[in-house]
Amino acid sequence: MRDMQNRHLEAAELHRPVLPAETLEALAPQAGGRYLDGTLGLGGHASAVLSAAPDIELCGLDRDRQALELARQRLTPFGERVHCFHSRYSNFAESLRTLGWSRVNGALLDIGVSSMQLDMAERGFSFCGDGPLDMRMDQYSGVPTAWHWVNRESFARLKECIADLGEDPQAGRIARAIVEARQKAPIETTAELAAVVERAYPPAWRAKGRRHPATRTFQALRMVVNDELGELRRFLDSILGWLPVGGRLVIITFHSLEDRMVKQAMRRWAEGCRCPRHIPVCVCGHQPEVRLLYKKPIQAGQLELAVNSRAGSAKLRAIEKIAEASNA
Repeated sequence: MRDMQNRHLEAAELHRPVLPAETLEALAPQAGGRYLDGTLGLGGHASAVLSAAPDIELCGLDRDRQALELARQRLTPFGERVHCFHSRYSNFAESLRTLGWSRVNGALLDIGVSSMQLDMAERGFSFCGDGPLDMRMDQYSGVPTAWHWVNRESFARLKECIADLGEDPQAGRIARAIVEARQKAPIETTAELAAVVERAYPPAWRAKGRRHPATRTFQALRMVVNDELGELRRFLDSILGWLPVGGRLVIITFHSLEDRMVKQAMRRWAEGCRCPRHIPVCVCGHQPEVRLLYKKPIQAGQLELAVNSRAGSAKLRAIEKIAEASNA
């Protein structure tokens, strides 16, 4: 057990956060500031933020207890400036109130599964190793695992999940193959599920595909098990009120649905007049609450991709708050 813990700590220390320089530039941490890292992970981004000035404080959240403990160890040199909580990021307000904070100067999310979770077969996130069908970011949450979805949910719900969250055009064939396979015996492991999905794919699609046929199915199951879109929606509904004027929000996504949700929220916050187009003069008086720091999302360059292929789908969007919400 101790050897495993040491390996995980070494992995945390070697962990490369996605878009590190771009994240720091967008967040622009200031001396004396208080910052929220809603997805602490292995502490890579948090370490960079805390290193920006000697009096920065950071509240770090993660619902993965193992990742949280590794992050605590990694951030030990920053002492009492670090405050770690086992929490979903949508519940960030509870943690901030516990600290007595009423505002944060900046907030950061790096959404998605961590390298450690993907690399640990026993967590069930990946088909690269054979493990149980778990996929829960918080293994103590009591929510249904991926095993439940694979072996208990209806054909219709499986198809909807794989089509909507996995955006897989073969969702119907995959869901049908899963239902037929589990009628013979429960699908117990990641390798078994990957094999079922691979057989469901038409040979021509398998031949031309650049990724394993099960990639999107595993993504969809992980997202539904952890309610990832719901988490993001709840966070976006409340975070702006915790930022002062001049405060910044940086969000890194890895999935088109999440990126679309972030883009739409940020654009809505940045718009001025909301009157119907047929009204020639603004009567609503609505003013923009934020400014978009970038017109298009920031993505990893070739140098980063050469050492961190998982950064390939990462998109960074950021805003700066410029006004409090109007009453309109």
